[in-house]
Amino acid sequence: MTVLFADLPTTRRGEVMSAAAHYIAGVLDREAMVEIVERLGITDDFKSGDAVTTLRGSARGVVVRFLPDGRVVWRPNGGETELFSLPESLRRV
Repeated sequence: MTVLFADLPTTRRGEVMSAAAHYIAGVLDREAMVEIVERLGITDDFKSGDAVTTLRGSARGVVVRFLPDGRVVWRPNGGETELFSLPESLRRV
């Protein structure tokens, strides 16, 4: 899997490998695994105000702005704190 998805950022590649491993172990059905792999293969072009979630879905929020180095500044739902993430660590909701 690592070779097949070598062009993906490290975080997304790890999630793809995890989905494949869960499929092999019988925890995920084929359709769910394919959906995860397809979703992680899409690169999002975020804009301020976009609703985002972390790759595992543990936090949701809104894009606030972008830093010159390419990181995304986003605010979790219900929070005032701004978080910094690489774009490949987030996905659009």
